[in-house]
Amino acid sequence: MPRVAATLRSHLSKIKNTDTAAFLDEAIRCYEAKLYRAAVVLSWIGAISALYDHVIAHKLTEFNAEASRREATWRAAKKKDDLARMKEHEFLQALNAISTIGKSVKDELEGCLKLRNGCGHPNSLQIGEARVSAHIETLMLNVFSVF
Repeated sequence: MPRVAATLRSHLSKIKNTDTAAFLDEAIRCYEAKLYRAAVVLSWIGAISALYDHVIAHKLTEFNAEASRREATWRAAKKKDDLARMKEHEFLQALNAISTIGKSVKDELEGCLKLRNGCGHPNSLQIGEARVSAHIETLMLNVFSVF
């Protein structure tokens, strides 16, 4: 585990947004403490935060057009909190539709979302160190390092 955590921390230093880095740092600390479900949830929140920031800064017009196409009652997003009105699965679909993420990345992120949903609700799901480190690594390589 120390080597995996060190690798995760090496990616952390490359993240420019301080809020996103804080989410990820907390997720890594949870991972180090073997609080695996918390690590999955916090890393996912950080990833969504990074994607929201990117949309607000660079893709808001395109995103709102796609969201309106998908959902007739969509009220145009103006700030980060407005994006949370869309279900995260639909958000990923919209990002793919406006070419912010490719299909393979979308598919991987949907897998991460499913794991986050499993970890964020009471159930009998058991996860271990390897699964959590893979989850965080997927988010680091495909979200945190890119956006």
